[in-house]
Amino acid sequence: MSFIDVQNEFMAHIREPNKQPCPTDVEDRRMAIYRDLFFNNINGFVSSAFPVLKTLYSDQQWLLLVRQFFSEHDCQSPYFLDIGEEFITYLMTSYVPRESDPVFMLALAHYEWIELDVSVMKADPRELPLSTNKLTHSPLYLSKTARNLSYDYPVQHISEEFQPQQPSEQPYFFVVYRDESDEVQFLATNAMTAMLLSIIENEAGSTFEQVCQQVSENAPQFNLEQITQGALSTLTAMAQRQIIVTKNQD
Repeated sequence: MSFIDVQNEFMAHIREPNKQPCPTDVEDRRMAIYRDLFFNNINGFVSSAFPVLKTLYSDQQWLLLVRQFFSEHDCQSPYFLDIGEEFITYLMTSYVPRESDPVFMLALAHYEWIELDVSVMKADPRELPLSTNKLTHSPLYLSKTARNLSYDYPVQHISEEFQPQQPSEQPYFFVVYRDESDEVQFLATNAMTAMLLSIIENEAGSTFEQVCQQVSENAPQFNLEQITQGALSTLTAMAQRQIIVTKNQD
């Protein structure tokens, strides 16, 4: 047996000890140390990344969920900080929901993960803050450390005591960003703000005038003057928080 075969046999047992036999040349007492070490590390990172989601399960149900992730998902990153994102990927792709899973599972998990994602995201050194007088004639960008989000559930209020059973008629909008002190902040927004930020994100480098024009095409119930006034007020507030920025073009 090659060394690679030995490694594969070792890891197969670690991931699924109830299905894959223990390597014959290793005492089970020793293997138990590795089994516990690997799983407990993964469980610790997943539990700390999704604290609210965890409270909605019994201890046994939560361990079963993490065990499935540990056994079934092939992580693409070797870094512990990426475990939360790998867990989200697993839930969105190959996980088959159980009766014990809340209907808002994916929304809540994503909402919780995004805090870690924003906190560890490396800032773009080319990004520059926007003053009010530069807002209307500078290329506009959504900061690399900001996220423009919407959810069909009031994820910010979910707890053991409050668990909605159906999606809301209207989505909930948020911006998650890192402030000047490198603290992660959550800001509730509205549909119009979400549209503005979505245009800036998708059409990176657009000018204020171009953004307003696109909003006008998507919201014909407002005239261009109304959109311009509203956008200026909203984006000024976003610029003050450095949610939108401009970039050094050199």
